[in-house]
Amino acid sequence: MTKKTETISFEAALGRLESIIESMESGDTPLADLVAKFEEGSTLLKVCQAKLQEAELKIEKLNLKTGAVERFEDDPTEA
Repeated sequence: MTKKTETISFEAALGRLESIIESMESGDTPLADLVAKFEEGSTLLKVCQAKLQEAELKIEKLNLKTGAVERFEDDPTEA
């Protein structure tokens, strides 16, 4: 990830990703631009996933009610 994508907020990254998807779905974008948009979208998706994972970890650590760590239902580490 570049420094620019590391500092972008989750909301900004998600908004840009949605914009890219709409543009790609329009069917008016030349192939070369589609490839560039796909690459940018892939980077933004990774940024969003990393920020969501970071937030999930903070939530797990900050369970104020019980003081215990509660896992999310779809946590793959619980098996």
